[in-house]
Amino acid sequence: MDRKGSAIWKGSIREGQGMVSTESGTLTNAQYSFTSRFEHGAGTNPEELLGAAHAGCFSMALSGQLASANLTAESIETTATVTVEKLADGFAVTKVHLAVTAKVPGADAATFVQLAGNAKAGCPVSKLFNATITMDATLVA
Repeated sequence: MDRKGSAIWKGSIREGQGMVSTESGTLTNAQYSFTSRFEHGAGTNPEELLGAAHAGCFSMALSGQLASANLTAESIETTATVTVEKLADGFAVTKVHLAVTAKVPGADAATFVQLAGNAKAGCPVSKLFNATITMDATLVA
C-alpha cells in the first residue's frame, strides 16, 4: 500500500512559499512558509501535519487495542505535540508527546493505560520517528 503527499516550493527559504497536497485531495494546495513553520504565520507546516498524522494513527491503533480486549470507545481524542529543536547538525524532530483522552465504557484505568501504551508502540507513525515519544492517557467516565 502506497500513499502520496506532494509539495511545491517557490523562492528562497525565508521569503518563499510552498503548497502541500495529498493524493486523496483532502489537502489541496495548503499554503506553508518559513513563518508558518518557524514563527506564527498563516498556513500549515510539516511538523503540524506529522502531529495530525500521528494523532490519527495512534487513535486508530488504540481503537484496535481496545477491540482486542472486547472494548469499544465512545470517543478517543488525541493531540500529538511535535517538538523541533536546532541541534549541532541542523533541525530535528526530537520528541513527540501524545495526549489522549478517551471514553471507553467498561474499561478500567490500568487496562486503558496498558492498551494505550501498546498502541503508542505499535502505531506505524510512532515507528517512523527517531525521537522520544511520551504520552498522557486519561480515561473518562
